[in-house]
Amino acid sequence: MTSTGKNKRPAEPHAADRHDLIRVHGARENNLKDVSVELPKRRLTVFTGVSGSGKSSLVFDTIAAESQRMINETYSAFLQGFMPTLARPEVDVLDGLTTAITVDQQRMGSDPRSTVGTATDANAMLRILFSRLGKPYIGPPSAFSFNTASVTASGGMTVDRGADKTKTEKVTFSRTGGMCTHCEGRGTVSDIDLTQLYDDSKSLSEDPFTIPTYTGGGWTVRVITESGFFDPDKPIRKYTKKERHDFLYREPTKVKINGINLTYEGLIPKLQKSMLNKDREAMQPHIRAFVDRAVTFATCPECDGTRLTAGARSSKIGKVSIADACAMEIRDLAEWVRGLDEPSVAPLLTALRHTLDSFVEIGLGYLSLDRASGTLSGGEAQRVKMIRHLGSSLTDVTYVFDEPTIGLHPHDIQRMNNLLLRLRDKGNTVLVVEHKPEAIAIADHVVDLGPGAGTRGGTVCYEGTVEGLRASDTVTGRHLDDRVSLKQTVREPTGKLPIRGATANNLRNVGVDIPLGVLTVVTGVAGSGKSSLVHGSIPAEEGVVAVDQTPIRGSRRSNPATYTGLLDPIRKAFAKANGVKPALFSANSEGACPTCNGAGVVFTDLGMMAGVSTTCEDCEGKRFQASVLEYRFGGRDISEVLAMPVSEAERFFGEGEARTPAAHRIIERLADVGLGYLTLGQPLTTLSGGERQRLKLATHMGDKGGVYVLDEPTTGLHLADVQQLLGLLDRLVDSGKTVIVIEHHQAVMAHADWIIDLGPGAGHDGGRIVFEGTPADLVAARSTLTGEHLAEYVGA
Repeated sequence: MTSTGKNKRPAEPHAADRHDLIRVHGARENNLKDVSVELPKRRLTVFTGVSGSGKSSLVFDTIAAESQRMINETYSAFLQGFMPTLARPEVDVLDGLTTAITVDQQRMGSDPRSTVGTATDANAMLRILFSRLGKPYIGPPSAFSFNTASVTASGGMTVDRGADKTKTEKVTFSRTGGMCTHCEGRGTVSDIDLTQLYDDSKSLSEDPFTIPTYTGGGWTVRVITESGFFDPDKPIRKYTKKERHDFLYREPTKVKINGINLTYEGLIPKLQKSMLNKDREAMQPHIRAFVDRAVTFATCPECDGTRLTAGARSSKIGKVSIADACAMEIRDLAEWVRGLDEPSVAPLLTALRHTLDSFVEIGLGYLSLDRASGTLSGGEAQRVKMIRHLGSSLTDVTYVFDEPTIGLHPHDIQRMNNLLLRLRDKGNTVLVVEHKPEAIAIADHVVDLGPGAGTRGGTVCYEGTVEGLRASDTVTGRHLDDRVSLKQTVREPTGKLPIRGATANNLRNVGVDIPLGVLTVVTGVAGSGKSSLVHGSIPAEEGVVAVDQTPIRGSRRSNPATYTGLLDPIRKAFAKANGVKPALFSANSEGACPTCNGAGVVFTDLGMMAGVSTTCEDCEGKRFQASVLEYRFGGRDISEVLAMPVSEAERFFGEGEARTPAAHRIIERLADVGLGYLTLGQPLTTLSGGERQRLKLATHMGDKGGVYVLDEPTTGLHLADVQQLLGLLDRLVDSGKTVIVIEHHQAVMAHADWIIDLGPGAGHDGGRIVFEGTPADLVAARSTLTGEHLAEYVGA
């Protein structure tokens, strides 16, 4: 017997096994400067760096975007015509890509009929369950849907029988829906406060309206005034019953004004179409303030807020209706579903149990399925989107997460880490943009971008292991082990803001005194009742300035100067210095370049293929007409001023011939929140999440108020930026303000003068005050989860 193969060389790896890297070469999207990285597949890679350093540009706008674009290209030209057209990212080489699934922080749609149940298919499964097992039987699954109205129709149908013979048959059609007819499935009914719409002591000719955009000379008001239905000089309060009805509720009616055919419609339906039916978060701030002032919402008296018809509520499994099931906390609902044993719907029960258990596993067991999806925080919305991926059988997929630990108490971060590792261990590539040291610690590979933000960033400062990052001299490496020490002395309160009998959501008759004139931090695990206490129980009086997590919206034409109101004093200063109209100095108005309409770029639509944008040749991207750029102020034209970074503009408008106090005050606030590197005209669409959060904070700092309420201001902030935020909070308090912060970041807790800790758990296990006192007392007591994690953080 001869021995064979003893001296054989090891077998060459299979050609298919060589593709174990995602290669990116020459990425130039947004502020990236020819970035080249090699990311290991089937590993967890964390991207770090200061806010605005280019993390999202690399991960979302380059890797994930190109993966999505290439998948779209596999569809037929016909189908691509219905899809959003994606341009190829600015990158030389992208190799080794796999299908990318993006789980971002975008808030879920705030349509009033969208709930946690409808967003995750749990409601769909419950509707089928009740249509099969509910007693009495009331109809198919649609009978339990608050998005489906009952419809009945009948009429004649002509049947052609050939040879010129036709027969008319009577046909009836009916569909049973579960939508409450009174509130149309919203659960609430709205009432409009007419006193907020107009001053009824005035006539139409005296400009009585207090509605934004309803100004005297505008067409909106002219249609009402010149419709012929009213005497323009008669006070509104003296209208007859018919005139009042026509003024408020008249159906759309054609009228002719100055020879032009227009449509007149009553004020209430017109407002509902133009303002009230829109997503509140997408409204401009002044429109949103008006809607909040003019519209009041109350629970629907017909369905008691369940959104469902009486029939849908009457059908029960045991003693539980679908409305009861959706109102339960999801962990309790999961237990109830586990107790159902019905072989005829066994596959359905298995799928429903898995979905509900995923909620509990991901730390959202305290939610209920009837919770409106628009009320979820950014962190909660991101985790709800994760649910559909937890049980997925897919492997070799690239999962892309944007700060998955946002909104998580330190106690919950380990659970999130385990979920990310589970996705990796199934053979997937996991890419995570993250700032929290606890989440960075589990990475197999780290890419640190920087060294600064904006134009000072966009390069790779470090690539390797977490240990190597800690030893490196990068901004992230230096701050990775930063710890804020407990305050030695705390400020004394100047008064108190009492809250008594708070019962919003899961709060259990909470009574607490919030000290005034100090920095108060409200803590507790996610779902313990922090937002309910602060946003739902502090009276919304004049003087309370709330900065919540809702993202700022803006088109390519919006920039820091337009969003903060800075452009107004700049335009007026230019107009005054040159003796012309302020409108000339707006790229969205009279001063716009006629070729590109003030966009700075010309878009070419290529049908189903990605459109191409090229810099406008006439204005060279400056957005203004050449004649406008001849006007100067302080030696600069308007395009040069908008190209200035905030730090340079602060000096420009603060001294010399260009001194403009109104503009300087706004620019100082932008510098205070750490946005000194942003240019005044940078499109909002290019800002990172952390930059948008700080831009919003800078805008609200100008509001007149004695109490500031901030909801997780560290969202999107790098470890190095947190120190600057603490300095800003201190300056606010030292100027006589009261600052109340909802926060999970231990650095902010340690820096507080007073801590209010809610808990002990989430949902019905929370809603109580478990600690009130100074951070030092909380660390010494270690009586709560927050206390234990804060003690560990400060090394006590």
